[in-house]
Amino acid sequence: MNFIVAVILGIVEGLTEFIPVSSTGHMILTAKLLGYDDSTPEMKTFMIVIQLGAILAISWVYRERIIRLLGLSKEPVPVFRNQIPARRLDLLHVILGIAPALAVGFFFRDFIKSLFSPQTVLWALLAGGIFMIAAEWFSKNKAQVTAKDMDQLTHKQALMIGLYQCISVLWPGFSRSGSTIAGGMFSGASYKASADFSFLIAIPIMFAVSGYEMLDSYRYFTIDTIGLFAVGFIISFIVAYIVVMAFLKSIQKIQLRHFAYYRFLLAALFWTFIMR
Repeated sequence: MNFIVAVILGIVEGLTEFIPVSSTGHMILTAKLLGYDDSTPEMKTFMIVIQLGAILAISWVYRERIIRLLGLSKEPVPVFRNQIPARRLDLLHVILGIAPALAVGFFFRDFIKSLFSPQTVLWALLAGGIFMIAAEWFSKNKAQVTAKDMDQLTHKQALMIGLYQCISVLWPGFSRSGSTIAGGMFSGASYKASADFSFLIAIPIMFAVSGYEMLDSYRYFTIDTIGLFAVGFIISFIVAYIVVMAFLKSIQKIQLRHFAYYRFLLAALFWTFIMR
């Protein structure tokens, strides 16, 4: 690997980690396009490092919410009782949202790794796109939206989102954010509430997964690789921060189906020009 490749992969990770297009799928397909073997220990370690950059970016975006969840903020006491929200997101919501995926990832780790391939990703891009279009149609035509923002989510909805997230854990390329956002919409949460909660629960999940993987990979931090790792980390952080902020500001303009159409196009292009 050289610095140009490190920059390219850092950009791809930052662009795709938190929007519903599958960062895992993009990294596998990009590595294949560039002619790199993504199964080597050094490349796997690099992928973990740039993912940590993206995690740090989303952690910074939600830093105030995280501080509040941990009970470290000193919020003013409301003067009137009606100023207290009827519901507020708490740590139990987060635990319910991440527990199913962490359990599945822990017990099926080796099986999941065996599924990492361009062919698996292409099918997941198609299936995930269909799932997202169905969720958007259901939310607009059939569902009764009971949570317009993240603080209105019930514990049951948080658990349902966590269960939907397991699809992406078991099927590389399906997209963690795609499955959680669509799952939230199927569960009666708005597009915005689902996206916010999806981004928030990504933080503990990705820290846990990356930290666990790093235990096996720390020895690949050498004089030859540390510079490349640092470049990828910084690029991933910057790009991920910009993408998340832009997505949250334009969430009403960019609907879930638009990401689905992109997934279909990407799958078709790779099948036509790369896989065949």
